[in-house]
Amino acid sequence: MSSPLAALFLREWRVARRIGGSGAMGVVFFLTLVAIVPFAVGPDPNLLARIGPAILWIAALLATLLCLDRLFQADAEDGSLDLFHLSETPLELAVLVKCAAHWAATGLPLVIAAPFLALMLQQEAMALLGVVATLLVGTPALTLIGAIGAAATVTVRRGGLLMALLVLPLTIPVLIFGVSAAEAASGGAVPFYAPFAILCAITLAALALCPFAAAAALRYLGE
Repeated sequence: MSSPLAALFLREWRVARRIGGSGAMGVVFFLTLVAIVPFAVGPDPNLLARIGPAILWIAALLATLLCLDRLFQADAEDGSLDLFHLSETPLELAVLVKCAAHWAATGLPLVIAAPFLALMLQQEAMALLGVVATLLVGTPALTLIGAIGAAATVTVRRGGLLMALLVLPLTIPVLIFGVSAAEAASGGAVPFYAPFAILCAITLAALALCPFAAAAALRYLGE
């Protein structure tokens, strides 16, 4: 079973890179959102340092959602989704592999770009490390949760806005504990490990539950 899944991962990673340059587009969107913040709130270094983790997390969330609407639509249009249903490989594993490839092509570049963008928001070394660690742990949860919305809107043309409306409420816990852990890394009142452990638990829960929910939505819409 590992060989078909490995082939699927490589295929999805290459497709994610080619269709619209998803990774580059997400990083550019990420950069744009972070760059306009000083124009909106002012160039005060203390203010930027205080709100920096929240801005980076919100920008990462929106950049992740920007690239998720086509996660299953291309497969539905070319008939690959029907082959997933007929394959001996469980659909849940196929969904998990597609999410992993999508995160490697779009989420990982955001994590790599985060330290450079954090410097624009006057983040100190510890805060910068906290932001990178929380994004590395939390962005897979955003992708997995987004897969549910992408599966639920796979038959809807231009369903990106509907997918965002479905997914955003589910991502609020990830956003809350991701920002809390990033702020705690710079010396907040709350210890870093408490919100970071909860963020890890949310990601593990998403890893266990979201592929089944997305696969169930795909099966229901495919009937």
